[in-house]
Amino acid sequence: MKTLELVLNIVLVVVSVVMIIVVLLQKSKSAGLGAAFGGESASLSPKAKSASRDVVLQKITIVLAVIIALLALGLTVLTQFV
Repeated sequence: MKTLELVLNIVLVVVSVVMIIVVLLQKSKSAGLGAAFGGESASLSPKAKSASRDVVLQKITIVLAVIIALLALGLTVLTQFV
C-alpha cells in the first residue's frame, strides 16, 4: 500500500504542475469596463483562433481539477484506512 500511496502522490504533484502551467497559458478575463460596453465579438474578430485555444485550455483546466480532486480524495481514503 505504501507504493500505491507513493505513486498517487507523484501523480498528484505532476498533474498539479501541469494544471499550473495550463492556467498560466490562459489569457486574462479581466479586460476592464471597456469590454463590457464595447467589446468586439469573438466570432467576427481575427482573434477567433485564440478564443478557441482559450476554450480548449479552459476544458483542460476543468479536467485537471477533477483529476486533482479525485486523487486527493483517493489519497485521503487510502491513508485513513491503512
